[in-house]
Amino acid sequence: MKIYTKTGDDGTTSLFGGNRVAKNNPRIESYGTVDELNSILGMVLTNIDNNELNNITLKIQNHLFNVGADLATPIKEDEKSLYVKRIDNSYIRFLEINIDKFEEQLEPLKDFILPGGTKAASYLHLARTVCRRAERIVTSLSKNEKINNLVLIYLNRLSDLLFVLARYSNHLEGIPDTKWQK
Repeated sequence: MKIYTKTGDDGTTSLFGGNRVAKNNPRIESYGTVDELNSILGMVLTNIDNNELNNITLKIQNHLFNVGADLATPIKEDEKSLYVKRIDNSYIRFLEINIDKFEEQLEPLKDFILPGGTKAASYLHLARTVCRRAERIVTSLSKNEKINNLVLIYLNRLSDLLFVLARYSNHLEGIPDTKWQK
């Protein structure tokens, strides 16, 4: 199979199910930003030397493929006509369990902190900001089209987990949080 199809040369692309839309359609922007987030997590993996964090990051990357497929597939009355794995509460629970688990190992936050520290922590902070952008884009999409609202909750929790993992990554290396100097 060839990687190029030439069908997008006119500035359109296909959603799952066949409908063609402009490449700047909010639905495309939403799952494109999720794809960008997933790529940044790939960069995180090249900078983490901790099996537990690697495994969690890989699981999140797999989740994000499902998030992208969920967003790329318009919700229809006859959902069975297009099978796509939709995000469900188990995805959100996975994030919440890990937020609680890693946050317990950190000093409680009393101040705003600046992004940075190790390379892994810096990439995790970058991933967090791209996740927040994805959440904003999906929120806009949800105002005009029917989407799986659990995607919004997932992205909100994921940005929280990425923040906690950035702090935890620094903690593992003995690097303290850098407090914001007002």
